Amino acid sequence: MQPGRLDRRFIEQLINLLMPFLAVLIAFLIGAVILLLQGVNPLEAYQAMIVGAFGSKNGLADTLVKAIPLMLVGLGIAIAFRGGVINIGAEGQLIVGALVTTFLGVQLGEQLPGFLGIALGLVGGGAMGAIWGSIPGFLKARLGVNEILSTIMMNQIAIQIGFYLLRGPMIDPAEVEAGTNIPHSARLPRTVDMPRFTDMAQSLGITNSAEDAGLSGYLGELYAVLVEPSRLHSGLIFAVLMAVLVYIFLWRTTIGYRIRAVGLNTAASRYAGMQVERTVVLSMTLSGMFAGLAGAVEILGLHHRMFEPTAVSAGYGFSGIVAALFGKLHPLGIIPASILFGGLLVGGDKMQRATQIPQVLILAILGLVVLLVITTDYFVRRRANRRVSVDAEAAESLPDDAHTPSPEASA
Repeated sequence: MQPGRLDRRFIEQLINLLMPFLAVLIAFLIGAVILLLQGVNPLEAYQAMIVGAFGSKNGLADTLVKAIPLMLVGLGIAIAFRGGVINIGAEGQLIVGALVTTFLGVQLGEQLPGFLGIALGLVGGGAMGAIWGSIPGFLKARLGVNEILSTIMMNQIAIQIGFYLLRGPMIDPAEVEAGTNIPHSARLPRTVDMPRFTDMAQSLGITNSAEDAGLSGYLGELYAVLVEPSRLHSGLIFAVLMAVLVYIFLWRTTIGYRIRAVGLNTAASRYAGMQVERTVVLSMTLSGMFAGLAGAVEILGLHHRMFEPTAVSAGYGFSGIVAALFGKLHPLGIIPASILFGGLLVGGDKMQRATQIPQVLILAILGLVVLLVITTDYFVRRRANRRVSVDAEAAESLPDDAHTPSPEASA
């Protein structure tokens, strides 16, 4: 390969990598204009956002806690998008996964050792999410039903099922006895709580505080998050491990190759003998499984009981799409992208309290990030298609003897 062409490709890859960051920068510049129109200093507002998300132990812990479901949902979204289907139903898949995990935890948690109870909850939540995701996948593959419409409709079905169960069969008996009838489940047995980082540090004999360890500043805050009491739980380790496994699955296995091939070119994949319909169903099933796992981890690691469905899902099903796109639909890229957007969610709440701006404005800024990230992804794909066309035209313009190997080369 010629050095000039290598440099050009490197520059293009670098531009494609920086495009999502440019999208976030533009979104924040537009947000700054909106803040100025509201009479708020943008620098103070954004400083409050950054400090609230990353400037303290509790803020950093909350950022990482919110990154966990974003990461798991984003992994599922990446699998679906790589398979050529769009999963807008992660909200519903997360909810049904959380419901099944709650049911299994309440009913069987005390009868099993802790690690088996946690494993059962994860398997049950992931399996229910997979079933919920396979339905629109089957409708897409066999009947040609648009997966965007079917997944959005199934979101609403999952929400209504959750409301029914939490007001009836799954309501906490203590609420019924007290006559309050607050719609939430009973608390799961503590034996099925996913270990928190504090507990793991103590089990390893790490009990020194940040000051005792001689750490200060940001390193001290990070150390404090890992060893001092906080909400951060082992679901973060689980999510990162899943990201590595998804990378291996998509890029190092035959099934992963088929999923990516179908997503890139359905017609060519079918001509090559691949089962396109089966691959579409598999992509949606795996996508739903990871959303269900996100719901399971939220219950086992954070809430320990099922609340109203929309409170548990908290918009992760939609925010996970943005995290996946920002991470370039790459499992390892989704890890930092999820942490970034977890910080935006946590910092947005801090910015609202510090500047007294309405929550709707925070949502508008995050919506701009979504819109611009998707827009940059569109331009990246256009640039890639144009580059392929230019390379094809250049190859066709070469003389015929340029395509024929010389006798020395063939020898």
